[in-house]
Amino acid sequence: MELTDIQPMEQWIELEKKIIEKCKIQSVTFNIEGARITDYVKWSNRICPVIKGSEKGGPFICAVAHMNMAAQAQKTRKPVVEECDAGILKIVVPIFLKDEFVGTAGGCGRLPAGGEVDAFMINKTIGIDDKEIEGLVDDMGSMTTAEAQECADFVESEIKAIVEAFEAGQE
Repeated sequence: MELTDIQPMEQWIELEKKIIEKCKIQSVTFNIEGARITDYVKWSNRICPVIKGSEKGGPFICAVAHMNMAAQAQKTRKPVVEECDAGILKIVVPIFLKDEFVGTAGGCGRLPAGGEVDAFMINKTIGIDDKEIEGLVDDMGSMTTAEAQECADFVESEIKAIVEAFEAGQE
């Protein structure tokens, strides 16, 4: 089962836009292989596109965090809220049809309240210097633990409604 069997691509993009509006994070929907299914992008900060666009940042920071968190979300069947190796919050919500894991939705792009990016790790992974990193994160937003959980709960409720609507149409 593919995510686009559940609802058309345009509706997945609408979900991503709702998450961006509600949570102020870059939102992404992934299939079970960890590939994003839409091409809609609205960055919530200036450092993530630099990390993601670099030769090593996407594979060694973004993809690793996503695959680990998606595996945890699949196993627990619950949203996962953690930091990637760069110190940026990431929210991953599993999507199940009955017992079949079909993907995840969520996003990333804000710091935990009182947190900061791991400039050393970013520098060692993608090779940009501390001054450039500081300039890219100087206006980066943050989230409290409660805000991150509220966002995860919101995404989970949206996914539940999508799955219920699909399953009702299958009866």
